[in-house]
Amino acid sequence: MKILPIGIISLAFVSVSLSGCSLEAESHEESHAESHGESGSHAHKIIATSPIRTDVISTQPYVCQIHSRNHIEIRAIESGYLEKIGVNEGQSVKKGDLMFQIVPVLYQAKLNSEIAERDRIQIELNNAKKLNEKGIVSEQEIALKGAELAKAEANVMLARAELQFASVTAPFDGIVDRQRNQVGSLIEEGDILTTFSDNSLMWVYFNVPEARYLEYKAEIDKDQGHTDRLQIELKLANGKIFQQPGKIGAIEADFNNKTGNISFRADFPNPQGLLRNGQTGTILIHRKLENVVVIPQRAIFYILDKRYVYVIDEENVVHQRYITIAEEQDDIFVVSDGVNEKEKIIFEGIRQVRENDKIKYEFHEPSKVLANLKYHAE
Repeated sequence: MKILPIGIISLAFVSVSLSGCSLEAESHEESHAESHGESGSHAHKIIATSPIRTDVISTQPYVCQIHSRNHIEIRAIESGYLEKIGVNEGQSVKKGDLMFQIVPVLYQAKLNSEIAERDRIQIELNNAKKLNEKGIVSEQEIALKGAELAKAEANVMLARAELQFASVTAPFDGIVDRQRNQVGSLIEEGDILTTFSDNSLMWVYFNVPEARYLEYKAEIDKDQGHTDRLQIELKLANGKIFQQPGKIGAIEADFNNKTGNISFRADFPNPQGLLRNGQTGTILIHRKLENVVVIPQRAIFYILDKRYVYVIDEENVVHQRYITIAEEQDDIFVVSDGVNEKEKIIFEGIRQVRENDKIKYEFHEPSKVLANLKYHAE
């Protein structure tokens, strides 16, 4: 076996060591260049744009409860046995249709008694008139019998009206809910027979914070009491939008001191009967924000939960600036303070720059940027 001289081994070791140092230095230089955006093969381009002043549709969601315009309990006015049920559960009925028939034993007997009493007094009055013709009975006694007959007639009418209460009819057009009793059941006065709903117009209630209330009220006042400036939609539990648009029907008088909210009511026509009392959903209120400053969400970055943008000055030096957001939407922010449409901001490449860096960038028109937005903030 050949043994290499120590000098050759030493030279080889030094050569390898120098080569390794050279590679490490090159790697460090490349890493340093990439971290400052100087590597053409790995660094992304810095793209700038400007805020744009435009009109934006603002949409705010509110959890809501859906109620029928008329939703009442149908109760028995008289006691008796339930003789007939004229409707089915879930059936649509017209005003005046027979819903329930009760056999009121007590009030039928009372009516029969009052009729008999009226007939007795009528006979006595007839006899008194005959005797009066013979001079046996005075005119005063005839008048008293006439008054008794009038009272008896009134009692008959009252008993007949009470008996008619045994026939329960629909007070308005509506839909029958679950039936609480079956034919043959003994019904007491005040028992609930069913509930009944008029679903032709639905009242949808939702709570609005005070700040939003002031904004919506201003829009309503601009529209002279109408609510056309506010577009109201109802999102159902399955995520679909109800086909009929709504309008603000009422605003409660008082705020809830515990929540700081006030209750609104939106009215929705319900011609197909899809909406029912007790449903839930989400109210969507759309309103136009006119001539506001808009920036892409991707243009902002966060420091301790505060939002900033990089603004590029006339010498291409970047400066971070705090901005105030008025409203957040899917891909954009509406800015109320901090930047205007005449300035330039970094849209892409935020992580490649630092405060006071002088940069080279590519400018994109804000209208084109907004048209192609599908990003979120870094």
